[in-house]
Amino acid sequence: MDLRHLRYFLAVAEEGHFGRAARRLNIVQPALSMQIRALEEELGGPLFLRTSRRVELTEAGMLLREEARRTLDQAEHTRLTVQRSIRGETGNVRVGFAGNAVFSGKLINDLREFHRTYPDADLIVRELAPQLQANAVVAGQLDIGYTPDPGIACDDRLVYESIGAWRILVALPSDHELASKKRLTARMLTTAPLIVYAAQDADESLVHALRQVLDSPPKVTYQAANTLSVLALVASGLGLALVPAPIAQIALPGVVYKPLDLPGLSMDLMRISRVDESSGAVRAFLTLARQRDKHRRADD
Repeated sequence: MDLRHLRYFLAVAEEGHFGRAARRLNIVQPALSMQIRALEEELGGPLFLRTSRRVELTEAGMLLREEARRTLDQAEHTRLTVQRSIRGETGNVRVGFAGNAVFSGKLINDLREFHRTYPDADLIVRELAPQLQANAVVAGQLDIGYTPDPGIACDDRLVYESIGAWRILVALPSDHELASKKRLTARMLTTAPLIVYAAQDADESLVHALRQVLDSPPKVTYQAANTLSVLALVASGLGLALVPAPIAQIALPGVVYKPLDLPGLSMDLMRISRVDESSGAVRAFLTLARQRDKHRRADD
């Protein structure tokens, strides 16, 4: 007994006539009669009382009618549920991010567009250091990461997409001797204590760029886990920090931002995901995000 048998049985039960049921099912009547006889033989007894004018359900037939309706309804529910999952309309998308992804607006816009398009899908968002994001996506603990360019060898299990680049600013205490300067040069940072992001390889690229200009290693004195921690240390007068331009939106007391005159130095934002992604919801998220990227590039 399969779903087709149940659909054929219900058509006859609801029409009360083999001919009308056959026309409803768009099959010939002898084929329908043969399928019903096969079903009765499998179940071990008659489901219909046949007369010259119509057919009526036996007691077993009435029981099967209720069970068949329930079974077909559940099968349809299952079909629709799986199709919605494949289309990305349901399911979970786990997103990791670093601070610049929020302040640049990229993460927020992608999350908003996905939620608007697929309101029944769940978004799980958490802040995580860049290299930890890549490891988590590979391990299946995250689905997508928004991170500064890691500046290291790429993992061939991941897709890396550049989704923005911003100039570098220097965050410094408002009472620092350089706070009155309109622009800062790399030479001005020769002896300045620097605060960098802990476990963020993108900062290694920035420090390396300064080393090339200064011919000596910059003085890195503190590491902090996230953007707010970095800025809190700056506000406390413990050093300067190199930050992407969108971070200047954070108006923290005791912190000012100054342009850094170092051509070619920027901080890229990357979106990382798995090469072999199978989740419908994650694929739908990426499709929408890439469409936004394409439109942004067209506008630029």
